[in-house]
Amino acid sequence: MTLEEKHARLREMLLEAAPVVVAFSGGVDSTFLLAAAHRALGKAKCIGVTAVSESLAPAELDEARQIANQIGAEWTTIQTREMDDPRYRANTNERCYFCKTELFSTLQTLARERGFATVLDGFNADDTGDWRPGARAGVEQGVKSPLKDAGLTKQDIRDLSRSYGLPTWNKPSFACLASRLPYNTEITPERLSLIASAEAVLRSHGFRAFRARYHGETARLEIGIDEIPRFQEAMLAQSVRDAVMKAGFAGVTLDLAGFRSGSQNETGGSGIVPLPSAARDGLSIIKKQGFAVAKTRIEGNMIRIIVSWEDFPRILKEETRIPLVAALRGQGYVYVAADIP
Repeated sequence: MTLEEKHARLREMLLEAAPVVVAFSGGVDSTFLLAAAHRALGKAKCIGVTAVSESLAPAELDEARQIANQIGAEWTTIQTREMDDPRYRANTNERCYFCKTELFSTLQTLARERGFATVLDGFNADDTGDWRPGARAGVEQGVKSPLKDAGLTKQDIRDLSRSYGLPTWNKPSFACLASRLPYNTEITPERLSLIASAEAVLRSHGFRAFRARYHGETARLEIGIDEIPRFQEAMLAQSVRDAVMKAGFAGVTLDLAGFRSGSQNETGGSGIVPLPSAARDGLSIIKKQGFAVAKTRIEGNMIRIIVSWEDFPRILKEETRIPLVAALRGQGYVYVAADIP
């Protein structure tokens, strides 16, 4: 189908589902869905609802409010209590299932109380290939996914969002704060708050695509590939490091592979740890790249490379960074990062 045909199909589905509750996070997909539903159904038959809990960054809540106002749609919030569920806090690779079960059941209750017929989510046609236990919860809770059913891909949604004049058309993907913790690391309000504070630092420095991944006392920063060179500026790099440490982390390391959504799925939840010999092999690989005085620190399946400030900008250069990441991943390391000196 053409994009126009998919768009027309979406409108038909929205009319059939009305009146609707849209699970609205303020991300690319749910923003477009809310805007499309508002256009098709009007304010009386469409409401966007944002779930508020410890896993939602305050900045994301503020942005959701602003976007809903810009669209002109009816908008409200609900409180979800996934943190009360020990299965959610255990943070297995089924975490999203328990979170979405809480979310969708709460939305269904709101829909019944307010006379809405259908709860909609922003699941799209591209989401079927990744590990998405939350989608299973949606099916069980009777939630509809009109973007997926209309065949709309992520790029389709970005293109249509741009034509709608939505500010999210080029917004990087974001997920809940709990996704920053490795699987099987307990989720606590304190850890989520720590991650939110670290990511607020990155946002305040103007980064667009980022994650602050939790590794105990270490923050592993994932930054968009095109933004990594900014860390070659000493003042910026040290300002970020100092502010993230002030937020509560003892160490700050920069992921050399850059930002990628769902990077914790790269382990498959297996928690694979390199063999001890891999540490020696890893260091020899780094030294062969010309970092003679480099040191390494192994944390689970992450290797942290420690170099001087004089060498740090060079390790960030594409011609050095890409082959180094490939070689070290070949040694069994899932995450390859360089500490900010």
